[in-house]
Amino acid sequence: MSTNPKITEIEVVPDEARVDARASAAATGLNAGGFKIFNRVLDWITNDRMQLINITDRINEIVRKSGVRDGIVHLQSLHTTTAVFLNEWQDALLQDVKRFLDDVVAQETNWRHNDPQHSDCERKNADSHLRGMMMGQTLSLQVRNSCVLLGTWQSIILAEFDGPRSRSMSVQVSGV
Repeated sequence: MSTNPKITEIEVVPDEARVDARASAAATGLNAGGFKIFNRVLDWITNDRMQLINITDRINEIVRKSGVRDGIVHLQSLHTTTAVFLNEWQDALLQDVKRFLDDVVAQETNWRHNDPQHSDCERKNADSHLRGMMMGQTLSLQVRNSCVLLGTWQSIILAEFDGPRSRSMSVQVSGV
């Protein structure tokens, strides 16, 4: 679990006041200049066909290494059969999430993607693509005080829908 970072408010100023704003920001310890972009690709090896992985600590580690104090962290799965989302990391709820996904997108349905008459896919993973599409492959979150801004019960979760496999996620941190 991560703790809530202290929130810093920054006033947006018109263009002609930017020089004064930079001087004011420097006086209060904020870096109004020096915009940074930091990129990493992270890898995981999953063990199960459907697996949920708490990646919060790893993402916070990347944010800290980026040197960005205030900005945005953008996460992008590099696969169509995975997803990234926010939720509470609690065992019973995680089992409910898996059950919900099984109920909404059943693996055993006669999906055209799994049918050799309609597709060349040998993995028979149409359900995995549909779950990834439903849950989404990207997430953008605020960075405050060199930490991902999350609510009390929020964790960043990587969902594997077609494992076991090797998985990659692009992480971009931008800001000051």
